[in-house]
Amino acid sequence: MSQTITTRRTGRGLSALILPAFAGTLFLSAFLLFSVQPMFTKMVLPKLGGSAAVWSVAMVFFQAVLLAGYGLAHLLTTRLGLAKAIGVHLMVCLAAAVVLPIAVPASWGAPPERFTEVWLIGLFALTVGLPFFAVSVNGPLLQAWFARTGHAHASDPYFLYGASNLGSFLALLAYPVVIEPWIGAQAQARLWAGGFLVLAALIAALGAVTLKTAPAGAAREVRTKPEPIAARRALRWVFLAFVPSALLVAVTAHISTDVAAAPFLWVLPLSLFLATFVLVFRHRPLPPHGAMLAVQPFLMAAVVALTALPVLPLPARVALELAAFFVAAMVAHGELAADRPKPDNLTAFYLWMSLGGVLGGIFAGLLAPAIFTTIAEYPILLVAALACRPGLRRPSTADLRRALPWVAGAALLFALPVALHLPLGTLTDATLLALVALAVVLVVMARADDLRLAGTFAVTLFAAVGFAPGLAKVESVRSFYGVHRIAESADGQFRFLFHGTTIHGAERIRDVAGAPIDGRPRPATYYWSGGPLADVIAAARAAGGGRIARVAAIGLGTGSLACHARAGEAWTFYEIDPEVVRIARDPAKFRFLAACRPDQEIVVGDGRLTLARADRPAADLIVVDAFSSDSIPVHLLTREAIRLYRDRLGPHGLLAFHLTNRHMDLLPVAAALGTAEGLTVWSRVGHPDAAGEAEHDGTSAVAVMARDPADLATIAGDPAWRRMAPETQVAAWTDDHADVLAAILRRATGREPETH
Repeated sequence: MSQTITTRRTGRGLSALILPAFAGTLFLSAFLLFSVQPMFTKMVLPKLGGSAAVWSVAMVFFQAVLLAGYGLAHLLTTRLGLAKAIGVHLMVCLAAAVVLPIAVPASWGAPPERFTEVWLIGLFALTVGLPFFAVSVNGPLLQAWFARTGHAHASDPYFLYGASNLGSFLALLAYPVVIEPWIGAQAQARLWAGGFLVLAALIAALGAVTLKTAPAGAAREVRTKPEPIAARRALRWVFLAFVPSALLVAVTAHISTDVAAAPFLWVLPLSLFLATFVLVFRHRPLPPHGAMLAVQPFLMAAVVALTALPVLPLPARVALELAAFFVAAMVAHGELAADRPKPDNLTAFYLWMSLGGVLGGIFAGLLAPAIFTTIAEYPILLVAALACRPGLRRPSTADLRRALPWVAGAALLFALPVALHLPLGTLTDATLLALVALAVVLVVMARADDLRLAGTFAVTLFAAVGFAPGLAKVESVRSFYGVHRIAESADGQFRFLFHGTTIHGAERIRDVAGAPIDGRPRPATYYWSGGPLADVIAAARAAGGGRIARVAAIGLGTGSLACHARAGEAWTFYEIDPEVVRIARDPAKFRFLAACRPDQEIVVGDGRLTLARADRPAADLIVVDAFSSDSIPVHLLTREAIRLYRDRLGPHGLLAFHLTNRHMDLLPVAAALGTAEGLTVWSRVGHPDAAGEAEHDGTSAVAVMARDPADLATIAGDPAWRRMAPETQVAAWTDDHADVLAAILRRATGREPETH
């Protein structure tokens, strides 16, 4: 009898440990699953010029592997007995452990000019694919094991999905705040490998516990076939998972294109995405689903206003767009959670949900860049987010008749004038504000009818996206590295090259009378004569006795800088995007190269990597002028990059950085970098005069560095230039960590950098 009592006590003690053991293991599994994503993507980023598309493709890859992991979990749960399922999963974990720690192979070559996405997916598959696959199985599989333990909560294991996503959420928050700033990339990989081994041991222990507590015969028994899932229901699950997943990729690319491809900008949207799962897969969703449905129309109306009039500062704009994304994900995932099946279909539910996530990622990360020449997927997905609302589950003919007049009226008022390219740029500010306010009011007033709401939002957002006062669109080209838009001014006198939202070059193509301009084009935007870059080129010539033998310029744009070259000087441009090269070489678009340097040498590839491989004589001047929308790729502005540039410079060579940026103050970073590497640093923020502004000259911020202060004599003698002092609170960026957030805050506060 005493033995029976002891056995019962042991059983009760084991039962008390089951829930925390499963929750803790799922937490660790999710933490590893989502910490490895920014960790490895950051390792890969320098190979692709810091493009925001790297994270988009990474999310597609990780979602696809997650689907494969869910598929294996479903097979193990439905096709194998418990004992065999545990054995197979442990074998997968053992195979994954063999390839640890994770690292980018030194033998992996440079990315190709075409099919860059395929090259990148291959790199991910070879290096991180198997470990990520092994960890991705755990979410649904461990929940299914828990459902067989006989625990008091085993009948509804979905709450463990919230615990799993809490681990994911904390991993994403910890990475940019704790992990990236304080732990190097190689140390991160070793720690992750250690965490994986601990996880494998915990999985083995949970397998043993499940075998011990499961009903008799369950170890060998294959579970009975669950109730079939209706095709319509499964397709709705796929759609409800598709929209927020695709929107996650689109909004992340949209935000990071204008700022920087940096982990903290990757993890913000993804953290919000995961937080929605934590909140909706509770026994009682928090906040209530009805509250999310109520607030969504107001946020969508604000998105229309922001798109038409992008006047908010960056932090406020990002906050609004992330809020709209968060609520859209809450609505879609709330609908998913409300329709979740019984535990018998748990793994099937996760499989369908993961399929929708993968399809969404593929659409936004791979198909959209190939289909659209603009970022059209972002507004399309915002409209699709409203299609997730319960009122659009099965719209009737009566619903359509009721919504059509309202939506048609909004289309005639807003969308039609934009589609017909009417001269809206002539509207007064007051009229424009009134029209935007009317659009916002119409969207809000339509909120009582989900179909009317979606239609009204669609036509007003189309009008807002297409509204471009003062510009006549000529052409839009999209590549792996972003969207390049060529547009003319409304008066036809200037042609511009935009990348994202930033002008990267301008050329006067007609005079005031409308006659075409012939002869050598005048460099404008950041490259005007008398501007900071022109000063640096003059200083390099002075240091070289009147000429520059060799120049290396990272970043091509329209080729404006080439018109500063003189006969007998060897200039080489390094440009990562083949589309930019084609645009710059086409005289029908921009004539800088054709008129100034028709035989200009251009090396296609990431500037840092190609410069490192180049077997060339030392340069007298290196100009780093590579932009992704309004931001310099971070890997071109680190101590490791500075050392490479310094090694490629001649004894009296100069190193210049073009650091004009609306969102980040980068001059203090340049001061910290130059000082850390023993270089003298000077800077100038140049402002054109009224005549220059009329020719589209722009403000230009440039930092220049030299080994010997004497080589900057002409710069030092110009009062417009300031010698930079390193600021104690600004650390030099490295490949392991760059404090992008601090640079954003400095710009937001408008603080001036220190000088000697």
